[in-house]
Amino acid sequence: MFQQSRNPEKGLLFTMFTITFRFETGNPVTIDANPGEKLLDVARKANVAIDAPCSGNGVCGKCRVRLASGSLDAPINRHITQDEYDAGWRLACLATVTGDAEIEVPDIASAYRSRMKMADLSSPEEIAIFEDLRKQLEDAGIAFGSDISFLSLELDEPTLDDTMPDNERLLRAVEAAAGVDESAIMLPYAVLKNLSEVLRESNFKVKCVISRDGGRILMRDVLPGDSTDPLVGFALDLGTTSLAGVLVDLESGKILAKASGGNGQIRYGADVINRIIESGKPGGRKRLQDAVIKESIIPMLSFMYREAGINPRRVYRMVLAANTTMNHLLLGLHADPIRMEPFVPSFFRTDHLFVRDIGLKMNPLAELIVAPNIGSYVGGDITAGALVSMIWNDPAMSLFIDLGTNGELVFGNNEFLMSCACSAGPAFEGGDISCGMRATDGAIEACTIDKETMEPSMTVVGGAAPAGLCGSGIIDVIAELFRCGIINGKGKFVREGERILHDEHGMGSYVLAWKKDSEGAKDVVINEVDIENFIRAKGAIFSATQTMLHSLGFDASVIERVYVAGGIGSGINMKNAVTIGMFPDIPLENFHYIGNSSQTGAYAMLLSAQAKEKVDELSRSMTYLELSNEPGYMDEFVAACFLPHTDAGLFPSVDF
Repeated sequence: MFQQSRNPEKGLLFTMFTITFRFETGNPVTIDANPGEKLLDVARKANVAIDAPCSGNGVCGKCRVRLASGSLDAPINRHITQDEYDAGWRLACLATVTGDAEIEVPDIASAYRSRMKMADLSSPEEIAIFEDLRKQLEDAGIAFGSDISFLSLELDEPTLDDTMPDNERLLRAVEAAAGVDESAIMLPYAVLKNLSEVLRESNFKVKCVISRDGGRILMRDVLPGDSTDPLVGFALDLGTTSLAGVLVDLESGKILAKASGGNGQIRYGADVINRIIESGKPGGRKRLQDAVIKESIIPMLSFMYREAGINPRRVYRMVLAANTTMNHLLLGLHADPIRMEPFVPSFFRTDHLFVRDIGLKMNPLAELIVAPNIGSYVGGDITAGALVSMIWNDPAMSLFIDLGTNGELVFGNNEFLMSCACSAGPAFEGGDISCGMRATDGAIEACTIDKETMEPSMTVVGGAAPAGLCGSGIIDVIAELFRCGIINGKGKFVREGERILHDEHGMGSYVLAWKKDSEGAKDVVINEVDIENFIRAKGAIFSATQTMLHSLGFDASVIERVYVAGGIGSGINMKNAVTIGMFPDIPLENFHYIGNSSQTGAYAMLLSAQAKEKVDELSRSMTYLELSNEPGYMDEFVAACFLPHTDAGLFPSVDF
């Protein structure tokens, strides 16, 4: 109900309205709002999660909500049909408050929250990812084995004749068992505070959790001798759009739990620049930090702890692989210098960080290891990924491409490495695509289209009804539409048929799944704006490849292997990726999809000190190319914004 409030400074009365957000599950949220205030801003103040990849510019259409009652001032745009408008559908970013209102927020509008996914670790493919990586690194001379281990001890119990303090009793036992001088053993307060209780509850038979650093030992925990809890580490790939984590047994290397979800920061914009701008506003750093920690990482960890039966206090180390901006926003650091010349971040490499510093529930002494950054736009996700690609150990000229909101590339061999980054946008992870979504249940991840009937055949993640398109599915659909002559090189529809629709503005779209056959509230489609957005994204990748090669005096003919990474589906159809002009036209057998290399690289760093050292070495030796300083880059980009390219000679294998 609207109310009048008084401005204490001016003594004036002003009107406030009551906005209630309702959800498919969970309790409603009510908040007061000012007349004329944007509904999306009201939702953000109320901590109501509504995705806004375009940062509220009315472009992406992801912030669809339904006006159940009351009033809003909101225009019809290309994302809302007249029928949908009449049914109450609005874009939160374009709607302004004009009165009391009840707003229904569908799950799809906060997809990063509603689509947390626990991975099935029983499949041979899932097991092979980490086993193959371990074998490759070991073959290259990288030893595995954590410096964190158990030390079982049986201490003499105190008597009237032996009144040695508990701490000295423990330290002398460790000294004898580990063969180090007592002065080299550190016993922090976090261990000391519970020591007396643990010793007596276990009759002085204990398992110590220790880590060795040269000749020094850090006591991390003291547990009862009969404890069966494993030593656990957490490896996290933190992307701009999504995140993926694994809990790992530090002794065996076994994956105990694996989960993925969306990055809650997406409601402040799909790209790092919008998020940096948001972080510079009053309270912005805290909002961005809370969005990723409290709304994304903590729910993921709680989910995995529960599913795997893990005590959070038994997690002793965390390794983070993320781009430079995500590192800053997670740590709550000033990020504005990253986006402004001369593009200087707060750090490339850093040590002595603890998980408790960012409020995560783990052992109090758990350290936070951050994979080192290379430049403002090439971060630890790429140094970790470069480790996994193995191009540093191969004389062959190879290209490593990580497909994400920022497209990052590394080119070279065992003698040199060069890296660069391009702004691909969120399209590879479903952002800026009207029916785009992460590669989770309901996502179309593969597709073929019959050239004559124009009917699609699809593979959907989880075998569920289609709800949208993930990155690998988008690549397939656009390639198939082009191959079938349904769209031209500019991405415009040039054929007619039952599945080709045109709105009142003349914009064409292709229906992959009708509403009655889909999981969502509307048809699953791909439209000309979606295709245009994806063409720009693939154009950014190809033009970055060309620019980097040309800066070294090479062309694509020197590339002997291409390694493609990114959590955009179960795999990429490389032929289709070449067909649309995303990757150079080289023999298909030279392409290798290596999945989420950022996550597997973090896993390796968690289990191997030598792997961590190798990543540090790669970050120091890799040359960083700033594309904005390359005069030919924009020309390359414009030329690449066509299917497959304005220069057909670059793609001799593609049939036009």
